[in-house]
Amino acid sequence: MANTAFILFFFAFSAILLMSTAVDIITVNQTVTDEGNGTIDSASEVFRLGFFSPGKSKNRYLGIWYMKILPRVVVWVANRDTPLSDTSGVLRVESNGRLVLSDGSGRVIWLTNSTRSVVDNTTVAQLFDSGNLVIRNGNDGDPKNYFWESFDYPGNHLLPTQKIGFDFRKGLERYLSSWRSPDDPAPGNYSFRVNIDGYPQLMGYNHSNVIFRIGPWDSVEFSGLRFLEPDQSFIPDSALNKEEIYYSYNVPNSPVIVRMVLSPDGVAQILAWNDKKQIWTTNLNSEQDVCEQFALCGPFGTCDSRKAGGDGVCGCVKGFEPKDPKKWKSGNWSDGCVRKTPLSCGNGDTFFLYMNGKLPDTRTAQYNTSMDLQSCKIACLNNCSCTAYSNIDVRQGGMGCLLWFNDLNDIRDYYGPGLQFYVKTADSDGTSSSKMKVIVPLVAAMLAISLGKIEVNGSVRENKSTVVRLLGCCIEDGEMLLIYEYMPNKSLDAILFDEELSKTLDWPMRQNIICGIARGLLYLHQDSRLRIIHRDLKAGNVLLDREMNPRISDFGMAKSFTGTQTEAYTTRVVGTFGYMSPEYALDGTFSVKSDVYSFGAWTLYEEEKLSELFDSKSLETHDKFEAFRAIQIGLLCVNTYPEDRPSMSYVVSMLTCETELPRPMRPGAYNFKSSDSMTDPLTKTWTTSSISLTDFGPR
Repeated sequence: MANTAFILFFFAFSAILLMSTAVDIITVNQTVTDEGNGTIDSASEVFRLGFFSPGKSKNRYLGIWYMKILPRVVVWVANRDTPLSDTSGVLRVESNGRLVLSDGSGRVIWLTNSTRSVVDNTTVAQLFDSGNLVIRNGNDGDPKNYFWESFDYPGNHLLPTQKIGFDFRKGLERYLSSWRSPDDPAPGNYSFRVNIDGYPQLMGYNHSNVIFRIGPWDSVEFSGLRFLEPDQSFIPDSALNKEEIYYSYNVPNSPVIVRMVLSPDGVAQILAWNDKKQIWTTNLNSEQDVCEQFALCGPFGTCDSRKAGGDGVCGCVKGFEPKDPKKWKSGNWSDGCVRKTPLSCGNGDTFFLYMNGKLPDTRTAQYNTSMDLQSCKIACLNNCSCTAYSNIDVRQGGMGCLLWFNDLNDIRDYYGPGLQFYVKTADSDGTSSSKMKVIVPLVAAMLAISLGKIEVNGSVRENKSTVVRLLGCCIEDGEMLLIYEYMPNKSLDAILFDEELSKTLDWPMRQNIICGIARGLLYLHQDSRLRIIHRDLKAGNVLLDREMNPRISDFGMAKSFTGTQTEAYTTRVVGTFGYMSPEYALDGTFSVKSDVYSFGAWTLYEEEKLSELFDSKSLETHDKFEAFRAIQIGLLCVNTYPEDRPSMSYVVSMLTCETELPRPMRPGAYNFKSSDSMTDPLTKTWTTSSISLTDFGPR
């Protein structure tokens, strides 16, 4: 009798312990009950699985939500279509590899459809910190061997690392479906899914009607994805093969919680949790402007949300005109545009380069991953139904071929960088009547081209020799061309990243390049008529003349300040990772100190290559001192906070004068790498016959 009482006490205690202690696993014969307030919490208490009632509803559902965020955000619901009417719900794991939800009478409300036939008493259900609920063998943690996982059955949320698309091995289509209302998680009218007709792309639907389109993936970004707020931690992912077609995203090194949700009214959003303000901020919204409406401007129409007045946001692709001018002028653009001149189907046809836009709808397109762009052009010329072509993959200068046939729909313009494609036009419509404009002043020209709107005239003003001279440009009808002075030694990265050519750069030559770039930035920040922030200083944007003197180039991302302005903010962060200052990459704040950081990051990378020179003993003692002095200046430039970085005038002074240098702080975004033959300047002392550098380790 005593033993029986002990056993009953043990099981009762175990049940209480399960309900009151954070556990991420339940095993066969263990249960989670609604009446007992039972839950499963992920290991780091990011997510919780339990019973809840949404909004004003009294129905009960089994779901997963963020543990520490209020108001509660439910990211997955098991019994969306079959709610419980009371708190009698019980969840249990069965040895056959299934999760079963039943009511108080034992009636099954919901259960998992495991892809395997399993009889195993070691079966467990586990909730991960990713929000994924899985059923697996308790002794096997390999994701390939999971019996079932909730990530295969999304609701209205897509979480980091979760896939949307097709898994042909499992026979699954993963897609988002909206809630019917905030009070009812049953599938609503809207869905967000991968359309695999033609070339795969992400699209939003109201029932079977397309309402918005993210556009195809080019192996770097989505054609139609533009963030409202900068989020450099957001990393998309994709696969296109015989086994699966999917898109996904991750935020691997960010403490910020990010989620994608499809609202009950069909709006797709990417939201980030602001822990300080305790609110969700919008990084992307499928209704962020009128041009997100699918095919608003009709066939061969282009949408530009920046336009105001006149014909409104819609225009026609070059070589086309409104099909019905009267309807078009009244704001009804659904009929789109038609060709001004019919195609000759062969001789006499040409292509117009459409830049900085969203690629057209690809549902009727064809693709070939092995063709190059020239072969793609020929294929389009040889097919009378082909209306446009582009690369599939923008990496390595462009790869693959994408061909459009018949109408081109859902094209839009963007500010700044975008994808490009070639539209077939009659030769008479494709030839530009504009002439090359020559520009003055230099800075105004650069900014005019980067914005693609301002037309300027005159001749280039004489500028400092450390900034490349811009001789001319064309900005008519999207044909954005620059004419620079000829630089026979090409860009600096072509030498730095070539194993053999990099050896030709001795220290005096490297020092001359570093000092020249510093003087160029000083000119832009202080001596030019406008204060210019480059925002993308790197080796690839430095050209070299015959004497290997550097010239700063590529001002497509530059911004100008007037008067006493020294700082600005943007919601569209552009540039190159590794060279961005922390405040710019994370907050979108940029200033002259952002360029200082880029200069420091580039200088430090340059000096890491000095180990080869040290090994060859080709540096004189004084050169070694100067090299490490340059490293110290680079460290000063990459201080985490802008106010701790020197101005470019001070940088030039430090590079050209042998004065005592300030002590650099250990930068928060750069890890100095050292080799056996190259002493870390943070910990050692270097001396020459006339100058001593004392220890300047981090504070």
